[in-house]
Amino acid sequence: MITIYHNPRCSKSREALAFLQQHTPTALHVIEYLKTPPTAAELTALLVRLNMPARNLLRSKEAEYRELQLDNPALTEQQLINTMSEHPKLIERPIVVNGEQAAIGRPLSNISAIL
Repeated sequence: MITIYHNPRCSKSREALAFLQQHTPTALHVIEYLKTPPTAAELTALLVRLNMPARNLLRSKEAEYRELQLDNPALTEQQLINTMSEHPKLIERPIVVNGEQAAIGRPLSNISAIL
């Protein structure tokens, strides 16, 4: 099963969902992550699959990023993960998971690479 962490108000996320619906024969598990935020443990597992540090998953242009001073290099990986769990709007989107692989769906070719 393929999972997409989806924000229906985001055009890129809608494009990724449509792409998956057209190109995958398997069932999709759609998680609207703003309604059901991932836990810190789930985010940690996603980061392992994405093979990236937490800072790379942050949406730095969001107001919360500035308000919470997340550009502070002294913040630990765990602090950033906890913050994303508490403020899911800060999570880059969409994230697609296929087994042990994951990709941020910008551009769509990132998704193709893990299908």
